Amino acid sequence: MPPEEAACETWAGGAGLCHELVNWPAPCNFLIGWSRATRQGVLECNSRSHRETLARQLRLPTARRTAIAMFLLTAAKLLLSASLLGSAVAHNIQLPAHGRECFHENLHRDDKMTVTFQVGDREFGGAGNLEIDFWITNPVGQYEAFEKSTSNGDFSFEAKHDGKYVYCFGNEHWGASSKEVSFNVHGIVYVSEADGPQDPLDAEVRKLSEMLEMVKDEQGYIVVRERTHRNTAESTNARVKWWNLFVIGIVIGESIFQVWWLRRFFEVKRVV
Repeated sequence: MPPEEAACETWAGGAGLCHELVNWPAPCNFLIGWSRATRQGVLECNSRSHRETLARQLRLPTARRTAIAMFLLTAAKLLLSASLLGSAVAHNIQLPAHGRECFHENLHRDDKMTVTFQVGDREFGGAGNLEIDFWITNPVGQYEAFEKSTSNGDFSFEAKHDGKYVYCFGNEHWGASSKEVSFNVHGIVYVSEADGPQDPLDAEVRKLSEMLEMVKDEQGYIVVRERTHRNTAESTNARVKWWNLFVIGIVIGESIFQVWWLRRFFEVKRVV
């Protein structure tokens, strides 16, 4: 056994630690300060080429462990994003007749905000006028969005001022019934390129999280639309059923009246 390997085994307490360095350059004397945790140490070599060769051998295990750690970190971030998205649900409010509901978000300049909503009826038979008013105001009182008589919407804007942005749902012009509003609010905090994520994996995870959030919003929108359409179809079926029963009642009543009238018309009256 070369003296270098013997020195390694004596110092490290076994051949396993030295297995990765069996091809040491011969002109190198054994290391000083080998670390079992970091797999790093210092060897005295006679030439620059020998030192570079040894440095590559020492860096290889560390690079492999770094790649594995980065992969595990990325997987953990993806799982965390998926769990957060799975636990989040759309906001649902009951908008009373002649009423309004307002909410607010505190934004900074250049932040982005998106509000999506869908109006529907949860209870059977409540389908009808699903229109409401929707508006967003900024801290200086200006309208970022204003929509009248709408049943759904998707509004995005970029904040121009720091402060409180208020968005409202209004049912003040319709007093027939209350309405259910399902809405989602998403914001993107402005981050300059200098302060943004330097790791491309972090940037990809952020993009993937935003895309998953968009998919979840679309699913929530589809659920509300399906419920609204189902309620409309069931309400139409109920109206058709009751109208048919009404028509049948009219026909039966008219038939009874005609029989009675004909019998009376042909009745022979005798004078005693």
